[in-house]
Amino acid sequence: MLRSTLLAAARSDAVRAAVEAGPFDALVDRFVAGTTVDAAMEAARALTADRLVTIDHLGEDTTERAQAEANVAAYLTLLERLGREGLAERAEVSVKLSAFGQRLARDGEKIALESARQVCEAAAAVGTTVTVDMEDHTTTDATLETVRDLRVDFPWVGAVLQSHLRRTEGDCRDLAGPGSRVRLCKGAYDEPESVAYRSSAEVDRSYVRCLKILMAGQGLPMVATHDPRLIAIARHLAARAGRSADDYELQMLYGVRPHAQTDLAARGLRVRVYLPYGTEWFGYFMRRLAERPANLAFFVRSLVTRG
Repeated sequence: MLRSTLLAAARSDAVRAAVEAGPFDALVDRFVAGTTVDAAMEAARALTADRLVTIDHLGEDTTERAQAEANVAAYLTLLERLGREGLAERAEVSVKLSAFGQRLARDGEKIALESARQVCEAAAAVGTTVTVDMEDHTTTDATLETVRDLRVDFPWVGAVLQSHLRRTEGDCRDLAGPGSRVRLCKGAYDEPESVAYRSSAEVDRSYVRCLKILMAGQGLPMVATHDPRLIAIARHLAARAGRSADDYELQMLYGVRPHAQTDLAARGLRVRVYLPYGTEWFGYFMRRLAERPANLAFFVRSLVTRG
């Protein structure tokens, strides 16, 4: 119930105004690497000393064509910087199609596809890759169709699947082929029971079933979780499938379990950090609050002491 309330609040302009005006810099900075490309590059340089990075320019749910074009331009600038500063081998980018206009009333999916294609061309030019993030269940089919279209010219494009959706085992089977890069996460959106598992135990069981499919497949599983138990299961399944440490990735969010990240990397495992930046951080921030009660407690204390 609390998680649902927070995710609903993420769609409120009034809540957004209050949060953006509040004294939450310490908590926001924990999860977001600043608002500028310079801040993102500084964080990426530090992280890539021992880990890999996927960088997300925040800006989902765009409803104006001009903003969608601005988001594409931000990615082109980011990719140029990654190439110029020699980070392209250690850092890729993640994109949300709603940031590229997928939800525009007219030709949204076509515009998002062409925008994503521009970003993929820029990534290929500097020698890195792109992963297409997944959003709520209403966009799953359109997003996977866009991934399929992009892979015709850019077979390395990564897809994201969410274990809380009931359909995901089937999607894993479809996407576990040679060369396919698939990030498996639990899912951060509040979905109806008709399409999603609602209890954490069911989501975890689905995650393991999906992992088994991906590890037994011919692609690169990208295991996005902070749960030590699921990480241990992933390592066991990888070993059972004959995968080396380079044949799968462990992925975690910027600011979440950083000591675990560095420890896993020190053990020779392939660890990638999801690194968001940009001025449109509110929706991302609220999803992080919804995931961890400790984050929410810090948030409430800040509200109480604000005056």
